[in-house]
Amino acid sequence: MLDAVLTGAGDPQIAEQLPGGVEVVVRPALGAGVTDVLEADGYLLGTPANLGYMSGALKHFFDQIYYPCLAATRGRPYGLFVHGNNDTDGVVAAVERIVTGLRWRPAAAPVQVVDTPDRAALDACWELGATLAATVASTTG
Repeated sequence: MLDAVLTGAGDPQIAEQLPGGVEVVVRPALGAGVTDVLEADGYLLGTPANLGYMSGALKHFFDQIYYPCLAATRGRPYGLFVHGNNDTDGVVAAVERIVTGLRWRPAAAPVQVVDTPDRAALDACWELGATLAATVASTTG
């Protein structure tokens, strides 16, 4: 799923819309911090569904960046993709509560995949990445 999201976000046709292109930077949730968030124009968030909630790593990420980034990142676009074995709704609800507080805006509907990702799920992930990149390109270019 991550590869599909990154391929969509790095689509060369979208990158051409910005003079410097679209730079996609990947950070694991436990390695991402305030500086990463402040320097980004948009965010692709991915997480497994663990016991009906986001991963502890993503929750830790939000705990670390929430207040330091609250005012400076308002209005920035984000995308969310979630994979679970049986249910992803709790994850989406929890992430949406947090990003609503941050005042980030969704670039597209969350991609929720239950069980093994099939071709349609991977295509949806590609589209999510491409949509976020196009959104960033249109607002910063």
